[in-house]
Amino acid sequence: MSEPRGRAEEGEARPLRARRALLRRLADVVSLPASRINVFERSVVGDLLVDVLRTASTDERRRVAERLAPLGELPDALKRLLLRDEPEVARPLLEECAALSDADLIGCARDAGLEHRLMMAARRGLSEVVTEALFNWAEEAVIAAVLRNDTARLPQSAIESVIALSRQAPALCALILRRPELRPSGAYVMFWWCESDERRVILQRFAVSREVMQSSVEDVFALAAEEGWSDPVARKALQFIERRQRNRAAVARSPYADLEAAVAAAG
Repeated sequence: MSEPRGRAEEGEARPLRARRALLRRLADVVSLPASRINVFERSVVGDLLVDVLRTASTDERRRVAERLAPLGELPDALKRLLLRDEPEVARPLLEECAALSDADLIGCARDAGLEHRLMMAARRGLSEVVTEALFNWAEEAVIAAVLRNDTARLPQSAIESVIALSRQAPALCALILRRPELRPSGAYVMFWWCESDERRVILQRFAVSREVMQSSVEDVFALAAEEGWSDPVARKALQFIERRQRNRAAVARSPYADLEAAVAAAG
């Protein structure tokens, strides 16, 4: 009885060895330089590799992903399959593959799960459209990972959405203050719910001496008054200087008379 069973196990092992060898060979062909294989041929081989990968083990799919990650060009079907695979399979591509476009990353963020988005958030050189797409889920862990990523670029719309979210997620405040995209107007909005240390950072980084600003434009106030404050751009800028960058609506709601009083009380 043992002999037939041994032959059966050997018969099952042989096609698995053949399949593994086929996976390696197909991955090798996809990896050939453009001088050896054209776009159409790479696409055909990629489609065949996708068919074989669908029945491959997780470990085999991960090995193929690691083999393909350094490439600068990959067939679309192959990228779609591997990016939406298990996190351990998608990781090599999400972390280092230069062949992924913004559309590839946004599609993965949409179709995959939280672990995929966390890996994507740490990817080097994230564009503004990708970071904004990642913020759309309002996942604090993903947003924090993007904010820690010094190579990621953030549009102002994303910064504004994170500032609003930081009111319910105060741990984001310190990370937002690290970003070069943060503007004074956003920092002063966030000031009212930050911790005392973060408030000091805001004052140190964004506060401008009233005396310096007013002395620099003292004569401009008179010119604007002679013109009847008809220029909306000049009027807005001078109002900003005169207010010393204060949010009057926020001050009215606050128990503190000014920013310095709020910082002193917090300390």
